[in-house]
Amino acid sequence: MQHYETTLVETLEKLRKEGYTEDFNIRFDSLICGDICLLPSQFEVDKTFRFEGNTNPSDEAILYAISSLDGKVKGVVVNSYGVYSDDMTAELMEKFK
Repeated sequence: MQHYETTLVETLEKLRKEGYTEDFNIRFDSLICGDICLLPSQFEVDKTFRFEGNTNPSDEAILYAISSLDGKVKGVVVNSYGVYSDDMTAELMEKFK
């Protein structure tokens, strides 16, 4: 896992400058952002960043920089980990390992 900056916000700002402009959400079996929907077979995880909360486990997060295989879309996914993580299929979970 890479670590650009000490905070999630600072790392997001650097990724935006690198072209990761879309904000994806996890929808059980895919990533969605507006009218864009990417299935696990349609994207790769380029970079992963883990942020640990110093005092509160709910502050822990993982930031993924992703890009579509066709090269047309780059964006980010922010997810909690542990008991706070989003539900997703095994295929989608495998992409984020």
